[in-house]
Amino acid sequence: MSAQTVPTTVEEVVRQRLSLAVGGWRGLLDSALPGVAFLVAWTTTQDLWTAVGASVAVMLVAVAVRVVRRETVQHALGGLLVLVVAAVVASRTGRAGDVFLPGILLNAALAVVFAVSMVTRWPVVGFLVGAVVEEPTRWRRDPGVVALCQKLTALLLAGYVLRVAVQLPLYLADDVTGLAVAKLLLGWPLLVLGLVVASVVLLRGRTPLAPPEERVAG
Repeated sequence: MSAQTVPTTVEEVVRQRLSLAVGGWRGLLDSALPGVAFLVAWTTTQDLWTAVGASVAVMLVAVAVRVVRRETVQHALGGLLVLVVAAVVASRTGRAGDVFLPGILLNAALAVVFAVSMVTRWPVVGFLVGAVVEEPTRWRRDPGVVALCQKLTALLLAGYVLRVAVQLPLYLADDVTGLAVAKLLLGWPLLVLGLVVASVVLLRGRTPLAPPEERVAG
């Protein structure tokens, strides 16, 4: 197995970290298929538990495939946990639309966190950079790095805000089919679009990991 390339620029660090965060194309597929299963089962049967069962079954298959292939099950298990929480919430309320409530609340919470991080100029993406250097907060010494992390954090924030803005009205209207379609379209397709835009931003610069004073001293 070849050693992973050691990043020398902020852009390389962020690219590596984003790839790990989504789990590559397999991770995107694992996150998309349960939503497809739910949508197909719901539109066919209009039965909540049949749709949830289909989603869980698909996710369990994804976990099993990863175990057999000796691959990480982190992303698949994360999706399974979300499904279980959603099913528990829906079972308590009896409303099919409540399957989507945990996801809406999670996106709203992340939107608040990302927005606060930008206002305070401690953008969340900056901590991805800090995780690979000896001093976790050293990235804040370089205005260029902070500016880049602000842009990428804003890009991720836009995705969270868009999901809440689209899904919350559908939830309030108890439009389960609309919620299933919105969750599917605003899931991996939006994530892929965000990654493409982020890649364009990252390919336009080569910001060294070391802050300006260390680059001059070196």
